[in-house]
Amino acid sequence: MDATATTIQTVETPLIGFSREAVEELSRRKGEPDWVLQARLAAWETYERLPMPQRTDEEWRRTDIRGLKLDRLAPFAGFEPDGRVDGASVVQGQRAGVVAQKDATTTHVELAPDVAAQGVIFTDLDTAVRDHPGLVKQYFMTEAVPAKFGKFEALHAAFWQGGIFLYVPKNVAVELPFRSFAIAHEPGAAIFTHTLAVLEQGAEAFVVDAYRSETQERQAFASAVVELILRQDAKLRYVQVQDWGRHVWNFMTERATLADDATLNSLHVTLGARFSKDSIGAHLRGQNSLAEMLGIFFADGDQFFDHHTWQLHESPYATSDLEFKGALKGNARSVYSGLIRVEEGAQKTDAYQQNRNLVLSRTARADTIPNLEIGANDVRCTHGATVSQVEEEHLFYLQARGIERSEAQKLIVEGFFRPVIDRIPVEEIQDFLEAAIARKVGI
Repeated sequence: MDATATTIQTVETPLIGFSREAVEELSRRKGEPDWVLQARLAAWETYERLPMPQRTDEEWRRTDIRGLKLDRLAPFAGFEPDGRVDGASVVQGQRAGVVAQKDATTTHVELAPDVAAQGVIFTDLDTAVRDHPGLVKQYFMTEAVPAKFGKFEALHAAFWQGGIFLYVPKNVAVELPFRSFAIAHEPGAAIFTHTLAVLEQGAEAFVVDAYRSETQERQAFASAVVELILRQDAKLRYVQVQDWGRHVWNFMTERATLADDATLNSLHVTLGARFSKDSIGAHLRGQNSLAEMLGIFFADGDQFFDHHTWQLHESPYATSDLEFKGALKGNARSVYSGLIRVEEGAQKTDAYQQNRNLVLSRTARADTIPNLEIGANDVRCTHGATVSQVEEEHLFYLQARGIERSEAQKLIVEGFFRPVIDRIPVEEIQDFLEAAIARKVGI
């Protein structure tokens, strides 16, 4: 089926700054039911009550957000009911469904008829609020990422403007990917995207989120929340690619909850934005659950990337395997901090955490801080972290065989990322990453 968003009047005079009045105006223009407005207002009250993160907070110790000017931003972009984005223009290849968002407007929704016939729901959140209010009330920012999670999460709960809702019924398996695209266009505006995926017992799905925009002169703000809820024996592959313009300050929070025998395979690719702070966590709440968490980031120029990961083991016999790799050049800086936490009683936990960083210039810097908190006495938990530069002798070896220096550096960087890329069983994504790495290196 093919549908588009409900027509909404264009904002003639954009609001500036976040406020209760802006929350009410956003909800009014979207024509939302009263329960959604009340949830937004409650989140706004939480936002006002919570303090702004400080450099004295452990998670923010190496992150400076003084350059973020929230009071100068439009709290939501103008709605464009006639600004269509064709799903075929933003994604190639087969898919189970597509949702495309431009600024605050959902412009394209598509779901394969054979998938819909199995009871699968895949649509934009505005439509889900209207057509499936019971499910949205049950899962939206209640179980995985509640509004009280943090300052920026509360702001997101008050101003969310787009995103996707995926619901896969019991024992339904969908092999083709569900694709979501968020495109930011309006200067000086905030964009809020939300991914809510619920897989019932024995369900299987594949979700791909992509965020992108051209670089503009005025600062913009992007807030994303990803909630992945996996019931018993559910299996989800989740891929996120962030390629915002260099004017964007990006904040992303993701939490996955895994029941007994559930499996999560996730990949996060961070390429764009001036500033990007990602908090990525897997809550292994069920026995024999498995979370594979992969990450690739490449910063150049004056980009700043901050990744915090959480492997939270709450039940015995669960496994988590994390590997994040990053490269930096120019004056870029990255921060990685990962925590494996094993609760009391989570015996036979098997957890692995690895962060590797390749520095391609003398002015780039990478900080890496792995952490363990072990509350059980029969576990296997290991972690490792490295920061290194490209060895001149490696470059010389390749150049001595007739390879240009820039191409030699590209080969070394590709080889550095290859172990992660090879763990992605999707050729399209592998090709995209190879091209993106080449572009970043400068080929």
